[in-house]
Amino acid sequence: MKISIVTATYNRHATIGQTIKSVQSQSHYSVEHIVQDGGSEDGTLEIIAGIAEPNLKLQSAPDGGIYDAINKGIIRATGDVIGLMHSDDYYAHDDVLTRVADAFKDTEIDGVYGDLDYVSATDTDRVIRHWKSGEMTLAKLKRGWMPPHPTLYLRRSVFDRFGAYNTNYQIAADYDAMLRWLWTGRINLAYIPEVLVKMRMGGESNRSLRRIVQKSQEDYRALISNNVGGVGALVSKNIRKITQFMPKK
Repeated sequence: MKISIVTATYNRHATIGQTIKSVQSQSHYSVEHIVQDGGSEDGTLEIIAGIAEPNLKLQSAPDGGIYDAINKGIIRATGDVIGLMHSDDYYAHDDVLTRVADAFKDTEIDGVYGDLDYVSATDTDRVIRHWKSGEMTLAKLKRGWMPPHPTLYLRRSVFDRFGAYNTNYQIAADYDAMLRWLWTGRINLAYIPEVLVKMRMGGESNRSLRRIVQKSQEDYRALISNNVGGVGALVSKNIRKITQFMPKK
């Protein structure tokens, strides 16, 4: 099984090297790394060129934001399964994609996901937030549950049937897409009960109060447009995050 990993990046010279090396270190035998750069000018492209291997396919051109870049990367991908690796993130261990491929041996499975650790941007050994996702149910979706987006891997057919990311959303296109795939599309997911990805804190959705408010507004719009829920689901979605900051047992 060929797995395509899509990384959208723009001016990430401080972290892109670790991201790429994390993909390169995976034990799965067939991995394609699609890097979609928005025209970086801070040395990101030079770092990529210095460590690139033949399975890395780089394109650098202006884009309309992170979701537009991801969509372009998905179009370029040739794998049977497609997942994302953000330019600040890295895998929890070298066998993540092997675990993912094993789960896809069940032909009834459309997607695979796992758990996520948010780590300090300055000390990646320090886990600040542990997202233990658990098994998916439609009832949970109506109460604001979602799988951690950076851990989600989908068969190409899911994108073909239900589309990729709606770029009318600036922050919550991932939530809208997951509701479309899971609620409207009723795709079948398999859960891997372990941390698959480490994600640095300080992402796009929570870097300012204005962005947090915008994120909530877009989340609400995604819930309504996908006929999943409303204010109650949005409140529950945010309350769920509180327990993720408690120390991991």
